[in-house]
Amino acid sequence: MKICLNTSTIKPVPLLEKIKLAGEAGYEGIELWLNDVWEFVARGGEVGEISRALDDHGLIVPSVIAMRQWGDFEGWEHQLVLDEARRRFALGARLGAPFIVATPPLENPETSHLAGRYKELLQIGREEGIRPTFEYISFFKSVHTLKRAWEIVEEADDPDATLILDAFHNWNSVSTQEDLLAIPLDRISHYHIDDADPRKAVLTQTDRDRVMPGDGQINLRREIQILKNMGYDRTVSLELFNEEWWSKDPAETLRIGFERVSALINE
Repeated sequence: MKICLNTSTIKPVPLLEKIKLAGEAGYEGIELWLNDVWEFVARGGEVGEISRALDDHGLIVPSVIAMRQWGDFEGWEHQLVLDEARRRFALGARLGAPFIVATPPLENPETSHLAGRYKELLQIGREEGIRPTFEYISFFKSVHTLKRAWEIVEEADDPDATLILDAFHNWNSVSTQEDLLAIPLDRISHYHIDDADPRKAVLTQTDRDRVMPGDGQINLRREIQILKNMGYDRTVSLELFNEEWWSKDPAETLRIGFERVSALINE
């Protein structure tokens, strides 16, 4: 597996510095947040500078993050979201990403329309040269289990439909080994690795509770072994949203993270 960095792990660091630090720490890829890219451009930077920095440090971009609200609105408001999707998809493709993460609604518990909406995104993705990959979030009110996420990907009935996996969400939603094994290998786009706060119960945690692999209560060795047994050998990103780690030296955070993930996948 190729070890990558999701830039949320060192969120306060400026974008080009994130790229530099990831390359120096030995990561093979970096997941970029498109809002970071927009901010960089708004401050006078150019997308070409980002592409050059990626090339200079030998980094691939396994996916970009994120496309949201595509399941939230109707009518003209939904059309505005599709217009924004096209803009984000084009930028992700320009940065060389094969995938862009498509996140379901936060508050609306209704999910019956999401397969059709996801299919709309897949068509825009084909036109722009990138594949939206479906994400589920364990603490959202809509799609919060691996099983339901896979059902929606299946319901979309599209050859480009995929699912992005996340160790934290798998654990925090009490998704099972059987749920994971039900997903065909070619429908897995990418994998996020993270651990869960050892002091808080399952089903109660949110992004800020993610901790460094090895510091929490998830059996990451078992999940990695399941993925290996399935034949998964592609990209895996360290993804934290932890303010304690944000306050530390980012180079040290990335060193520790790389060592922890490397130990897990090379065991």
